[in-house]
Amino acid sequence: MNLLISIDDTDNIDSRGTGEIAELLAAGIAAHGWGTCGPVTRHQLLIHPDIAYTSHNSSMCFPAEIPREMLEQVTEYCCSTLAAESAPGSDPGLCVLAPERLEKPEALMEYGRKAKTIVISKEEAYETAAALGVHLSEHGGTGQGVIGALAGAALRLTGNDGRFKGKLRIPSMNGSATVKEIRAFGVDVVKTMGGEVLRESEAVQLGERMKMVLLDGKAVLLVVPTDNISGPNWRTADKKTLKDY
Repeated sequence: MNLLISIDDTDNIDSRGTGEIAELLAAGIAAHGWGTCGPVTRHQLLIHPDIAYTSHNSSMCFPAEIPREMLEQVTEYCCSTLAAESAPGSDPGLCVLAPERLEKPEALMEYGRKAKTIVISKEEAYETAAALGVHLSEHGGTGQGVIGALAGAALRLTGNDGRFKGKLRIPSMNGSATVKEIRAFGVDVVKTMGGEVLRESEAVQLGERMKMVLLDGKAVLLVVPTDNISGPNWRTADKKTLKDY
């Protein structure tokens, strides 16, 4: 069965980030032979004075494929590991979502979209999870991280939210690469901000901090036009351009 595992609020200002703990969970699931996990995505939530967060109020989510009979064991492992690995003073939350068991996916996705625009209470998060049959649990502190954990799973479920953790490192002799060469590094699609998909033969000027985003369920590298008279017509989108993803 396929799962989405999402966590939030596991760190403090001096500790490793929540994304690193998400990767730790994924690595542990694989190391125990329970299944395979996909890459972690970061989901930006609302920045507001009434919301406590460490730096940017973002949650982390990754997919896992496991045997159906391992669901309880994997969930228990995530609970215990999150409690043990989260930083002092954090308020960690965990969501384990089995999309195939979700009767009203749109209701959960709507919760995720709300978490990007309005303040949500912990009570609403638990009520939403209970109504939809989704595992949601807190593992220290105030447990406020359940709000973002549920939102992270909801937003990953949409297939159209989030940046993939980590930077792309694509070797190049002259600072550019073709779309075909770029796709060899885990990129599903290279497209413009307007949605145009680039041809395999088109060249792209590579930036220093290249990040993929999740669009239509795919790992996408977004590009913008260059001012080049000669050379590539496109360059990878910078961090500022990607801030809304």
